[in-house]
Amino acid sequence: MLNTKTILVVDDEPRTRQGLKKTLDTWANGNYQIFTASNGEEAMDLMQKQKVHILITDIRMPEITGLQLLKIAKEQNIYPVIIVISAYSEFEYAQEALRLGVINYLLKPISKKALIEAVEGAVQAVEKQERAGMIEKVVDQKLMNVNAQNPSNRVPIREAIDYINNNIKNELTQKEVADHVHLNPSYLSVLFKEHVKLTFSEYVTRRRIQRAKELLISTNLPINDIAEESGYKTAKYFIKIFKELEGMTPSAYRKNNNERAF
Repeated sequence: MLNTKTILVVDDEPRTRQGLKKTLDTWANGNYQIFTASNGEEAMDLMQKQKVHILITDIRMPEITGLQLLKIAKEQNIYPVIIVISAYSEFEYAQEALRLGVINYLLKPISKKALIEAVEGAVQAVEKQERAGMIEKVVDQKLMNVNAQNPSNRVPIREAIDYINNNIKNELTQKEVADHVHLNPSYLSVLFKEHVKLTFSEYVTRRRIQRAKELLISTNLPINDIAEESGYKTAKYFIKIFKELEGMTPSAYRKNNNERAF
């Protein structure tokens, strides 16, 4: 999202640790921050202070093993995407690692190709987590409950909703949408309320605010621009409506969610 992604490599062998970091630094080309830790305690300290998106950890380490590190992280609600590395191929390690949410298990010595393939897979998993997290943050339950499934009237209502969603940046009137779906505005109003369980204006407002929430979380656009992209002519009116629906200003919403961002 807005913050640089981070990868943490945990291995008690200095040569392995630095070799993995060097390979990842070259691959990342400045797009990711690569951190290292020589043991589980150091790794936990770092993960408590810094958001770690991808954790690459050895299994066999003194004091805190890789598997213990994963358990401690889970207990503290720290959920990076995990890749485990090991010189040991015993089945029970792989089984336990999978139970702890590991997405890949690499055996030493690790080739550059295998490492990069595993990390690229982890990057995709991080992006999937981010999308799921953003959907959860911006979702409006009343929009989720939109019911336009009545067979006899489904088509015009579905078309009306699609038209609103595709033109949310523009000024929308009930007459304009009614004309688009070839219905009388009053009849559209009745149908809309019946099937969507919201009035036309309530739906448009909630849809505009949902769009604003998406932009607040996923971009650095100024509030004025977000207001415009969400269909509001003035930032002042946008902020007023946003606060009524969300209980906070757009700036506060952005700050709260970016602090917890993936």
